[in-house]
Amino acid sequence: MTSFSLTTSQETLLAEIVETIIPKTDTPGAKELNLHQFTTTMVADCYDKKAQDIFTKGIEAVNAASQKTYSKAFADCDSSQKLELLKKMEASENADEKAFIRLVKNLTIQGYLTSEYVMTNIRPFEFAPGHYYGCVPVKK
Repeated sequence: MTSFSLTTSQETLLAEIVETIIPKTDTPGAKELNLHQFTTTMVADCYDKKAQDIFTKGIEAVNAASQKTYSKAFADCDSSQKLELLKKMEASENADEKAFIRLVKNLTIQGYLTSEYVMTNIRPFEFAPGHYYGCVPVKK
């Protein structure tokens, strides 16, 4: 089994990427819910070496594209510039860039929808349809 981890700067950049996908509004954004950590864990535990390499290269490609387009780091761009960069990568001819964006987007959405915040505040989770009352007085 291969060891997969991100550097601190890559993890910080990934936090900005997931925040661009699900920004903070009246509900917490992806960064506040630590979805970058969820995404990293999922890639490390559930994906093969090829996908992990695409993931790592994709993170670096985001910063490179930001430097090339706006002459500044992705984290220093405003929200519209960040979104535009991710959309460009999603529509790119480069298969690895498309695969990276698709992977990050899917994992971000999955992490958000299954986060404790969403499952308790937005879509309360019920283990089974209906509620089971196990201890109810019986009338004779």
